[in-house]
Amino acid sequence: MASRRCHQQGFSLIELLIVIAIILVIAAIAIPNLLRARMSANESSAAAAVRSITVAEIAYSSAFPTIGYAVQIQDLGKTAPCTPTPTHACLLDNVIANAVPGTAGHSGYSFLSTGISAGGSVNNAFVVGATPISANMSGSVDYCAVTDGALHSQASSGSPPASTLAACLAFPITR
Repeated sequence: MASRRCHQQGFSLIELLIVIAIILVIAAIAIPNLLRARMSANESSAAAAVRSITVAEIAYSSAFPTIGYAVQIQDLGKTAPCTPTPTHACLLDNVIANAVPGTAGHSGYSFLSTGISAGGSVNNAFVVGATPISANMSGSVDYCAVTDGALHSQASSGSPPASTLAACLAFPITR
């Protein structure tokens, strides 16, 4: 009588479950590190954006001395074709200029820039603020800068970006 051999093809259910369990363990280790790296990248991007907005505000003040600093962040943005005007100064990328609270933001953060007048018609000061859209998810640090250009930061409280000189100056200067 001829012996019949049954050749097994494929994987058994147990082998497949073991492979899936190994993949899940690796994912459980890797995903938190990935989220921390993404949050760190968002924070670095926000700090760089605050510095860019600060430079744009100073350039705006030079270009439009009768206004001083821009009334709002959108005034620093661009339109195509870009011809500088007080409401579209062509100094800042529109992605950042339109990343205000209530929008999708930019790199997990929303931004504000407010021109401040000390009683006259010219804005002689400004405040730039950035806050994560989802505190401790898209970022964990609030950033701001004022007319002196120093970058200030503190742990995020989940509130809107700093919009007054006093609020920003209460943040410690970033080293």
